[in-house]
Amino acid sequence: MTTLRRPETQYARSGDTYIAYQVVGDGPIDLVHTPGAISHLEATWELPSAARYLSRLAASFRVVLFDKRGTGMSDRTAGIATLEERMDDIRAVMDAAGVERAALMGISEGGPMSALFAATYPERTSALILYGSIVTGTRTEETPWAARPEEWDAFLERLGQVWGTAAGLEANLAALAPSRVSDDAFKQWFANYRRLGGSPGAAIALNRMNRDIDIRGVLPAIRVPTLVLNRSGDGRHLEGSRFLAAHIAGAKFVELPGTDHMTFTDDAAADAVIDQVIEFLTGVRPIVEPDRVLATVLFTDIVGSTERAAALGDHRWREVLEGHHGVISRELVRHRGREVDTAGDGVLAVFDGPARGIRCAAAAVEGVRTLGLEIRAGLHTGEVEMTADKIRGIAVHIGARIAALGEPGEILVSSTVKDLVVGSGIGFDDRGTHVLKGVPGEWRVFAVRP
Repeated sequence: MTTLRRPETQYARSGDTYIAYQVVGDGPIDLVHTPGAISHLEATWELPSAARYLSRLAASFRVVLFDKRGTGMSDRTAGIATLEERMDDIRAVMDAAGVERAALMGISEGGPMSALFAATYPERTSALILYGSIVTGTRTEETPWAARPEEWDAFLERLGQVWGTAAGLEANLAALAPSRVSDDAFKQWFANYRRLGGSPGAAIALNRMNRDIDIRGVLPAIRVPTLVLNRSGDGRHLEGSRFLAAHIAGAKFVELPGTDHMTFTDDAAADAVIDQVIEFLTGVRPIVEPDRVLATVLFTDIVGSTERAAALGDHRWREVLEGHHGVISRELVRHRGREVDTAGDGVLAVFDGPARGIRCAAAAVEGVRTLGLEIRAGLHTGEVEMTADKIRGIAVHIGARIAALGEPGEILVSSTVKDLVVGSGIGFDDRGTHVLKGVPGEWRVFAVRP
């Protein structure tokens, strides 16, 4: 799709504070997009995946973007702004942009102020969308996933020391965009985005406010249509989103694939969010034409999982599965793979190169052995249809069938994969010709040498 040019930045006055905002798109529905803790309107457009994310939203809605007080291009403020003051900033921006009634989309730390606005001004709120949002900043009996007071103390102490440093950047990326920790271009953009978005003092002030957030008492008063979104691998935020959906009357909860907390780390992840937003606000799910590309598919499967589950019991087995998935997720990030599905006790992933797929599988085989597990893996390279959250095609079926032939710890590949990695130094042993169920013809299969 065509990426829009960066819109003009304007200013709305909220009391004595000036709030920077932009308006992009001319759709029939107004959408106020409230960012997470640190943002910078103009720097956001510098990242191609972020610019595409905003352009896709603007193709369906009239989108109002803004930097919260104390961040980005808005006025820096002394002390800690209250949630009420920040909610008033939404009202000020809507008034300045000529918006009478809008859907509010609160991202992460922008969720509580959007929720408070929706409860306070239902006549100006057509719908509420909460992505990776916060319920309480500090742990309570009702919210045991939130951080403990001593964790907050340690975090705030360290924040002032590492903000703007390489160590601080790595820690922030690991929490917000784990899939991009090895992406140098993304890291460079993110480092600049953070510096422009807020000073160390601003970051500390914002996080002190986050520590004290608690909107549990607000949730029963929200009476507008509400959509709650969260990615399945996004730790504490996932539990918070489930809580929000359970305590807002009629709320719809959708768990999306992936581990990143940020919405726009890559096009596929962004599209999964946007498709849900468009369907929720318009009633029509976008028709996405699949991209047909050459890709390498990887299937992994835990050997003897049924027996292990019975021996360990449900609770311990869930812990082992979480460890298994953590190992594979880390290796996918290292080897530029994309997780597509985690149904059952296996993983389906896709790569843009077969050698990376093989090396990822080999690292995963070794990694899960520390958990007392053995997996088998199968890879095939062929043409697939790729959408935001699925892949289809005969190549997918071939990869699955090849994986099923493997022994514990074995990595099997099709002859196509073997031929494509000539010169890579990867060795193979011939495992003969096989008929794969549901797949025409006979297929030569090879095992990767340890």
